Amino acid sequence: MAGVKGQVQKRGVERRRAMVDAAIGLFARNGVRGTGVAAVAAQAGVTPSALIHHFGSKDGLVRAVLQEADRRALERLSIPADAAPTLRQAVDWLVRDAEHTAAAERDLAALHTALTAENLDPASPLHTWFRDRGRALRSHLAAVFTRAAADGTARPVPDAEALAAEVAAFLEGAHLLWLLDPERIDLAALHRGYFDGLLARLAPEPS
Repeated sequence: MAGVKGQVQKRGVERRRAMVDAAIGLFARNGVRGTGVAAVAAQAGVTPSALIHHFGSKDGLVRAVLQEADRRALERLSIPADAAPTLRQAVDWLVRDAEHTAAAERDLAALHTALTAENLDPASPLHTWFRDRGRALRSHLAAVFTRAAADGTARPVPDAEALAAEVAAFLEGAHLLWLLDPERIDLAALHRGYFDGLLARLAPEPS
């Protein structure tokens, strides 16, 4: 019985992944508002009721797509959930993520940017998700700067949270510029240039 239960669970995971993958493609091409549950279900080879069973609603499906994007990034970069990276490790992760995004994840990047804009209103269904994700990112960045100052690998900054907000703003803005004009904007080069400059700004005072 345990083997049968395991096979059923595996099929459930595979079916859920197929629905998320179908949603990523359709949402990126047609927009979330222009894509119905039935279209995603048909693309994934399941019924609309099966999709709702897994995600509860269309908003639940959208949230699952966003969570999958973050999961893929962490898996791709081999980042443990409880990681406390050094400044150089964090910079390396961000640059490598930009390189991968530019090469293979334009659909997810476009979807993320579009959904952020669609959920600026506090009353919108995913506003809290994006707000909290942004706060978490800034908190992690501020912690990186604080640790680097404490261990002497970077000079102390007057306001780690303000610097974290600057970096987060760069990340969002760089993706938007690239999505609008990929022929003129090299996403990976833009990241390398910005973070090289940031590391130079934060280099410890010579002793």
